[in-house]
Amino acid sequence: MPEAIIESLDHEGRGVTRVAGKTVFVEGALPGEMVEYSVYRRKPSYELAVATRVLSASAAREAPACRYFGVCGGCSMQHLDVASQAAVKQRVLEDALWHIGRLRPEVVYPAMRGPAWGYRFRARLSVRLVPKKGGVLVGFHEKRSSYIADMLSCQVLPRRVSDMLPELRALIAALSIPDRIPQIEVAVAEEALALVFRILAPLAAADESRLREFAEHHGIQVFLQTGGPDTATLFHPRPAPALSYTLPDFGLRLQFRPTDFTQVNHGINRMLVRRAMSLLAPQPGERIADLFCGLGNFTLPIARLGAKVVGVEGSRALVERAHDNAVLNGVADRTEFRVANLFEATPGNLAELGPLDKLLIDPPREGAIAVVKALDAQAPRRIVYVSCNPATLARDAAVLVREKGYRLCGAGIGNMFPHTSHVESIALFER
Repeated sequence: MPEAIIESLDHEGRGVTRVAGKTVFVEGALPGEMVEYSVYRRKPSYELAVATRVLSASAAREAPACRYFGVCGGCSMQHLDVASQAAVKQRVLEDALWHIGRLRPEVVYPAMRGPAWGYRFRARLSVRLVPKKGGVLVGFHEKRSSYIADMLSCQVLPRRVSDMLPELRALIAALSIPDRIPQIEVAVAEEALALVFRILAPLAAADESRLREFAEHHGIQVFLQTGGPDTATLFHPRPAPALSYTLPDFGLRLQFRPTDFTQVNHGINRMLVRRAMSLLAPQPGERIADLFCGLGNFTLPIARLGAKVVGVEGSRALVERAHDNAVLNGVADRTEFRVANLFEATPGNLAELGPLDKLLIDPPREGAIAVVKALDAQAPRRIVYVSCNPATLARDAAVLVREKGYRLCGAGIGNMFPHTSHVESIALFER
């Protein structure tokens, strides 16, 4: 087996080294370690490999807590202590800003960190009938594979959900359509738990009875989804209390449907909203826009702090949910919501929002390039940009700084997905 000293980690948490002029990405290896590795893919300029033996271990190395680590593709960094994970992600953000945008933030914000385990309050579990492996599998995909990991627990799911995995396997195996249920979506609210079963064929009467018994035994809500996310319908119990999460700093409770987008990690989301409000500093009398507003995660705190806010989102269903949440929380008089495709934003579209003092942007992975290009001389003086993709943040930041006259005042990360390579970040721009 070849040996090498690992120089750094890449944005996916793989060790990086150079051998004979070629870059080698080594899964399971940490900076400073001497490892043996096995190559599983060779390309002209790089190789992909996996560490087979650690000859000299890093002080930051930890024993993975999950027995499926290395097989399940859900986590890639359990072998690195959590503090070092945050440092790696901060470096990924700074590297993206420099290499893509040629920018450095004036201030690096302290990393936002929360619980390392049991944090994943949203998950999409794959389901597959595999007779050769004993029946039904429920879980995440194996690493570098379309197969589902044969797992009976998951350390990053809440304990209640993790303990349910073996029973979910048995439940689906007992149904008349075990091969027609491709996924189960998990949505954990603060006072309820919902499972959404995607079904591709009708259930028999006996199936419905089993699902009801399962729901009552575990004290959960069961939804059935026959098509897209909007087809998810409450099956049992009826009626059931709305799913919700709270933002205690702002005295807010936000309701959501189990297929709505909400942040996976409630603790980090609270920290993220708190920091966003600190940076944005909404004031009474100001008018602020929240672009890609979803169901109001940032919109409502802005309104609670006294500013007028217009939330813009491409999904009509989410806009309706955001409006309902504004009414529920008594801030409807300071909010308005609009449906618009922000990926096709133009100066004219943005002008229709009216004069704005400040702007918050929280786009999906694709970023907000159309929005930042559409900003004109009347653009807000302050922008807070929340990102789940350092590369698109860096691309958009370059436009804001080099073309639109903003400064990159600060940037930092939140460890929204501990033990994974996902980087959630926040940046402040002013002009």
